[in-house]
This record gives sequence, C-alpha cells and structure tokens, in this order.
Amino acid sequence: MPVRRDWTLTLDADLVLRGQGADPAVIRGRSRALVAIAEDALAAARPLIAPAVLYRLVEVEGLRHERLTLEGGAHLSGTLVAQHLGSARRVAVALCTIGAALEDHATEVMQDDPSLGLALDGCGSAAAEALANSACRHFESLAAEAGEQATLPLSPGMIGWPLESGQPELLALLDAQEIGIRAAASGMMHPRKSVSFVVGLGREVTAGGHACDYCNLRETCNYQDHYV
Repeated sequence: MPVRRDWTLTLDADLVLRGQGADPAVIRGRSRALVAIAEDALAAARPLIAPAVLYRLVEVEGLRHERLTLEGGAHLSGTLVAQHLGSARRVAVALCTIGAALEDHATEVMQDDPSLGLALDGCGSAAAEALANSACRHFESLAAEAGEQATLPLSPGMIGWPLESGQPELLALLDAQEIGIRAAASGMMHPRKSVSFVVGLGREVTAGGHACDYCNLRETCNYQDHYV
C-alpha cells in the first residue's frame, strides 16, 4: 500500500488557536499573550511533526441496503456511505498521522506550563487537519487525471456513519501499523493526531459539499469552514 511522507503543511498561529477550539479573531482582540504562545508553540512543534499518509484505491462492486461492497469482499456500510459513495467507481481509503512525538511533548510540557502545552496540542490538531486536507487534494488530482470527480471526505463518527462500526470497516482495508497507528476497541486511534477517511471517485459522484454538515459538533465548533 502506498505511504506518502513528503507533505508540506502550511500552518500559522490562527490555525493553532482554532486547533484549541478558540476563535482567532476574538483571541487577537483580547490577548496578544495567547497569540504569542501559539506562535512559540508552532516554532517548537514544527520539527516534531512527521506527516504520513497510508492509502489504498479500491474498486467498488456494488451497493445494496446501505452496504457498499468493495473488491475482495470488504464493505463499508451506513446511510452516509450510501448517500455519497453509491455511485463511485472506486474509493480512496486513507489514514493520516503526524506521529506521536508532538503529542508526547505536549503532554510533558502540560505538567509545567499548561498554556504552552495546550497550544502544542492545538498545533497537533491543526497539523493533522492540514495533512488530511492535503491528502484530499491529492485524491482530487488523481480523479481529475482520470476524468473523474471526488466526493467530500467521509470519516467514521460523522452523522450517518457511526464510529463504532465505521472505523473497523475502514481499518480492515489498511495496515495501520505501517505508519504507527493503533486503534482501540472504541475506534479511537493512537497517536491521537490521526485522521481516517474515505473519498469516492468516479464520473457519476457528486463533487463538493461540506464535511461540517455531517459533524455532531457543527453547532459549536470554531473550526468550521476550515475543513475540506
């Protein structure tokens, strides 16, 4: 399975603040000190970020009763899967991670400097999302080269694709340990700054849309409009 590690991630203090669940415009108006901490955290975080994307392109064999059958007998199932992937010719299944080094450092720093530790954690969140966005653009390019389109990325845990059923289905298609990812029985992944998703590719799929529309946190999230 292809593993790509040569990613250039564009990060700034605003993304770090959003990664902490804050509104950058509000923070910049109220506390330059927190902005400075975010900038310091980003400088410390950069050498600890080790981006890696493991992915696989899998042919779609058919859809029946909200169950998408893939080559080799694998499947993905759920309302969201049927809605967006039912007309796909193939799917790109991906795991993205920035590794464990930054997460471990943030945990260590948190004990003595909670503000910096939280900012480092925000760096990790921002980097993981930037990596996932870059991977999605890569799959969009692959689709365009074949005269196809790509759907929005679908992740287990979104509305219509429960984490407890979707994550095992997705992970069954990839060797997560190849990029150092372990999954708990709950579906949560370690390192925590990891993202799993699937994108449908084909001439008949509907391109565009917004992943936030299918997120359980969409009413309160300050990071909306920054996902692909």
